[in-house]
Amino acid sequence: MKRVFGFVGYSGSGKTTLIERLIARFAAQSLRVAAIKHCHHGFDIDRPGKDSYRYREAGSQEVLLVSGARWALLHELGQADEPAIAEQLTRLSDCDLVLVEGFKSTPIPKMEVFRTACTDAPLYPWLPGIVAVAGDAPPAAALPWFELDDLTGIADFVLARAERI
Repeated sequence: MKRVFGFVGYSGSGKTTLIERLIARFAAQSLRVAAIKHCHHGFDIDRPGKDSYRYREAGSQEVLLVSGARWALLHELGQADEPAIAEQLTRLSDCDLVLVEGFKSTPIPKMEVFRTACTDAPLYPWLPGIVAVAGDAPPAAALPWFELDDLTGIADFVLARAERI
């Protein structure tokens, strides 16, 4: 089981920047942090013409890339459903905290990152699991609110509210 906390919000709201800043802060505190980001579109970390790309194109279900600096496992889902977050968490090495971007419908505690320049319709009124908001304006609901630059407050809140999954 891993401690997990999520971040949701509209495109351009600052989710990735906030998570990046939190990761750096937690790492500076010697916490082992992992991140999972949901991609709505197909994505590829491989390039046409490279050996690993050619292996996948030929039909390999998995390709493991290994170097002295890192490794990456590419797994083709084919017609299978996207794996649930619980299954994805089992693939991660032991860590102190997993920060998740996206996965709006996954039942984990989430902070909405909200900027009025992106939208005037926040997610928290209809999206379950949002336990706080970080943004440029306090929410209308009785939720904890943090300014986006309040890294200390957000980090403390995340550590206090992360749940074991």
